[in-house]
This record gives sequence, C-alpha cells and structure tokens, in this order.
Amino acid sequence: MTQNDPYARLPIVPTFDVTSASVQNGERWAAAQLSGIFGIPGGCDISPALSWSGAPTETRSFAVTVYDPDAPTGSGFWHWAVANIPGDISDLPENAGDPANGFLPSGAFQLPNDARMARYVGGAPPPGHGEHRYFVTVHALDVDDIGVPADGTPAFLGFTMSSHVLARASLLATADTPAA
Repeated sequence: MTQNDPYARLPIVPTFDVTSASVQNGERWAAAQLSGIFGIPGGCDISPALSWSGAPTETRSFAVTVYDPDAPTGSGFWHWAVANIPGDISDLPENAGDPANGFLPSGAFQLPNDARMARYVGGAPPPGHGEHRYFVTVHALDVDDIGVPADGTPAFLGFTMSSHVLARASLLATADTPAA
C-alpha cells in the first residue's frame, strides 16, 4: 500500500528480507505488541522478534524503526527507534525494546519514541479510529555510528539516515481498537 507510506517519497533503495516470529507481514499485532502503557487491555508493550537476511555486504550498521502513519496526529507516531545496531547482527529477540532486560547488542541504543520514552511502546489506536498500520523497518546503513544523540527523535534519525541507507526491509503489522 502506498497510501500514507512513509517511504514512498524517499529515494528507492534495494530491499532485503525481514521476518518476525511475533507477527507475519500484513497480519495483526498480538496483544503482546499492543500498549498496556496506553491502556490497551492485554497490551504488554513487547517489541517484536525480528530477523533479517540479504542486506548488502557493505552494511556497517542497522537501525530499526516502528512507525504508525495512521495515528491521528498529522505526523503519525513513532513507536520504536533503535540506532547503531552493529552490521554483523541479523536479529533482535522479542522484547529487545524493554531497556531493563539488556537484549540490545552492544553499541545499539533506543531513541525516545513519540511518547518520549526510550523503549518500544506498542500499538494503541484510539477506540473507533479504525485500522492502523505499523511499518516495522530495518535500515541497512553505510556507517558504524549514525551520529544522532541518544535523546534525538526518530524523525531526526530518519533525516540523518537518509543519505546513508544502502537498503531497507519492512514488514507491516496492523491493529485497531473497537469503539467503546
């Protein structure tokens, strides 16, 4: 789908493969990936397990983002952003987005999401707002350190990455919250 696709207006880059044991491309998030922090019943704010392959051999680092372009904000909502994942890493375990568990590889860090928390925050469409799409994206980069501060925003990460992206892999998850 290109409607409100966050990557549709960016330069075209090669793709590679990303999969998840937590969600299949085009399917709904499980309750684990929804947001208890934002009051979704059963939501656990557990980041999805991700595995990727086929990135360019010259990849020096990766970044991972989760973005909801359908949030009623005028600018979407960034749920997760991880920078400086070493180029020899090809997966993140489920719940790597909880900073208390130490599941991120050495050198990688989480930027504050749009809720200003440096962690994964699950999907939380407002009741009755309809289906939301979550672009889960792994960005292969040509630098070891993308050079953004730990308190930077995901949008600043995206801007800084724009001239360093060698390839990009995305899967799409969905969620909705029925009207009360």
